[in-house]
Amino acid sequence: MMKLEKGIPIIDQHDANGYWGGKFGGNQIAESLNYPIEELTREFEKLRNDATFIAERDYYFKNFVGAPTPFIKLENLTKHLGGAQIYCKLVSKATGGAHKAYNAVVHSLICKRLGKTYIGGDTGAGYAGKMLSMAAAKFNLKCKIFMGAKDVERQSINVFSMRSYGAEVVPVNSGSQTLVDAVSECMRWWTSENEEAHMCVGSTVGPTIFVKICAWSTAQISREMKKQVMDEFGEVPKDMKLINCVGGGSSAAGFWNEWIDYDNIELIGVEAGGPEGSSKHAAPLTNDSRIGVLHGATQYVIQDDQGEIEETESISAGLDYPGVSPLHCFLKETGRARYTSASDEEALEAFQLVSKNEGFVSPSLEPSHAFAEAIKIAPKLSKDTIIVVDSCGDSAKDSKIIAERLGYKI
Repeated sequence: MMKLEKGIPIIDQHDANGYWGGKFGGNQIAESLNYPIEELTREFEKLRNDATFIAERDYYFKNFVGAPTPFIKLENLTKHLGGAQIYCKLVSKATGGAHKAYNAVVHSLICKRLGKTYIGGDTGAGYAGKMLSMAAAKFNLKCKIFMGAKDVERQSINVFSMRSYGAEVVPVNSGSQTLVDAVSECMRWWTSENEEAHMCVGSTVGPTIFVKICAWSTAQISREMKKQVMDEFGEVPKDMKLINCVGGGSSAAGFWNEWIDYDNIELIGVEAGGPEGSSKHAAPLTNDSRIGVLHGATQYVIQDDQGEIEETESISAGLDYPGVSPLHCFLKETGRARYTSASDEEALEAFQLVSKNEGFVSPSLEPSHAFAEAIKIAPKLSKDTIIVVDSCGDSAKDSKIIAERLGYKI
């Protein structure tokens, strides 16, 4: 069994070839990308230990992203369900409405340090693209966003925002026309443009350095929550469960980062189980998946017997991805995190219940999957158990989808 080392940041627990547990991750990329990957790796390893860079990052996290985001008890939902006490880390109150702002800021700062004026990125739900376009505007960078044509249609609100901030949005019409194809097209673009442009991968996926930068950026979530937990309880609760949705895995990596060494805290990741009664899903860690290579990294991938990537399906564009971060594969294999899934219908029901009981919290369809698991397990647990759900995105972008599913006309 793979071993997780205590006291060492999880982003650094890879071998010399970039594999976590000697098995997940790596840099299986075109030869033409070796130099830009090496350049970015050198720059990041220098900057993450540079006091001036960290101070600059923290300044923009506070004054641009809006850190710290709220940590609140969901009193009405707790009373409604009974059992465990339910809290929420309301990351959706970050600028732009989601956790993607942290990664966008860090990549934009790195882009400036590299002396480049052009930044490109991928997006599914639109939040990674929206936040990158906002950060690019803030730091005076040209910006190009690749997005599956299907997602351009179902996340039209965020597409409008990206274009409003001056970004060029490129619809990707190949494959399933979703996030997986957007990432592929973005990487192809960077292969030919890397001398002038920097690439921001929107989640903890891709070659090792992109996994590390994204997880290092979103770790802000757990850093500030650790202080908030101490302020609320005076100590780390003896029985705490941290529940997060998992697509690529960026918000969960950040939400769990500071808590990985605490054996009394259970980490629960919730993937997209897809529509009830359908064979399609986006849950490679939960369902019968194989280890394969996607976007330059070895991971659990939804694929057929010939190794071809299979199409996924989820009500949530942000979770609609056939692979998952090497970090989460590593956490699964070590037994440190438990993974499950919620169906489209369960996520939609969770959205309704949370919104009805806690008006201040209106989760997007991604964290609604995490709330579905909390709703499922809370009544079975003691009132001494603390559940914290990361509400990593706001429902505004999903209003059209939710309304149509609930039979309302906008």
